Amino acid sequence: MLELEDVRVSLQGFPILRGVSLQALPGQITGLVGRNGAGKTTTLRTIMGLVPLQGGSLRLGGQDLRPLPAHRRAALGIGYMPEDRRLIGPLTVEENLLLPAWAIGLPGAPERLRWVYERMPEVAELAGRRAAQLSGGQQKLVALARALMHGTRLLLLDEPFEGLAPAMALRLGEILRGLRTEGMAILVAESDLHRVSALAERIYTIERGEIQDPGGGGE
Repeated sequence: MLELEDVRVSLQGFPILRGVSLQALPGQITGLVGRNGAGKTTTLRTIMGLVPLQGGSLRLGGQDLRPLPAHRRAALGIGYMPEDRRLIGPLTVEENLLLPAWAIGLPGAPERLRWVYERMPEVAELAGRRAAQLSGGQQKLVALARALMHGTRLLLLDEPFEGLAPAMALRLGEILRGLRTEGMAILVAESDLHRVSALAERIYTIERGEIQDPGGGGE
């Protein structure tokens, strides 16, 4: 279980998160919904260790994440898919997938890669292509696959449906539903409630860095 309690973050002296508390449970999809600038991305980056925490608690499976740098959190099984994908264009798809595994010394990386390809065969078909040659939708799928390489316990997805064609959005939703059976917790940050309402068991609404809804039902 991911647990945030009274999380507070300021950037350049300006408060961004003002006491955020939420939970993401194993085997479930949790939505974090809010307008642009509401604090969704900062929440995910704080969980990942990319933004310093000023106050509150942050735990995964009861373990305090606050002292751990980002690479140590990734090694605990946290996968992060940023909104802008951040693929390395000159590298092939497979090299992009393996890069974080190499960076953290992930044991069993070839086996994990096969596991990812089995669940996302369309990514396996792109394995030898350079990331810069992919469409925006294909890049989204590759970014998700990369997060899955080390995201064995928790997935943090920032605007995964933004800009996707309807068919690609349906496929992404299908993949996420399948991942629930693997027992991982999935936290999806989206600006559009309708994109996550059919997927998420629990939805939090964030506004101006504060949770407005303590978590309502999704599907």
